[in-house]
Parts: sequence; C-alpha cells; structure tokens
Amino acid sequence: MIGGRLKSLRGKRTQEEIASHIGVSRARYSHYENGRSEPDYDTLQKLADYFQVTTDYLLTGKDKKSDDDMFSDPDLQLAYRDMQDFSPESKQQAIEFINYLKEKEKNRKPKNK
Repeated sequence: MIGGRLKSLRGKRTQEEIASHIGVSRARYSHYENGRSEPDYDTLQKLADYFQVTTDYLLTGKDKKSDDDMFSDPDLQLAYRDMQDFSPESKQQAIEFINYLKEKEKNRKPKNK
C-alpha cells in the first residue's frame, strides 16, 4: 500500500513539509498516507522525485529496471524519453494510439507467401 511506504519514507519530516513541496494541502497528503485517496500520476511523480525513488517503488514496493533495460531497441528508448515531456493529455493520446496499433496488429491476417 502506497500510504505505508509514504509514511516510512517521510521519516521525521512533517506532512506539511512534503505537502508544500509537492503542491498539495497537508490534509490531501495525509489522505495519501492513510489510504483515503491515491495521488494522481503527476503527484505520484512529484512524490517519487522528492523521496528519490521510482514510482514503481511507491506503487508496489519494488524498483523497476532502468528504462534502458526495458527497451533494447534504441528507437523505443528515444520515444519513451521524449514522452516524459508530454502533457498528461498527450501521454494519454499516445497510450491510446499504441493500444490502437496493438489491436490492429492482433487483427492483422498473416499474408500468404
């Protein structure tokens, strides 16, 4: 649960200090720690940056492989890095387009040779 990891990472810092740094109210941050609400993607990234951990660690308790390990294809590495600067709306559009392409490939009939 993300709340337990946030509490652990916070250590002796105050909720107010962390909330101020990531741009939410102390009450909102408290809700994250107590499991009453989940941070959105942007807030999750701010928390990961603040605590110097990965978002995967916050969500699962496990660190992910580096981006370079995830993609052996240099073009995919570049595309992934470029997407980091996208707005949330553009990221969602990119994900939807990738899902569209996956469906298209899945439904593609093999060509006769």
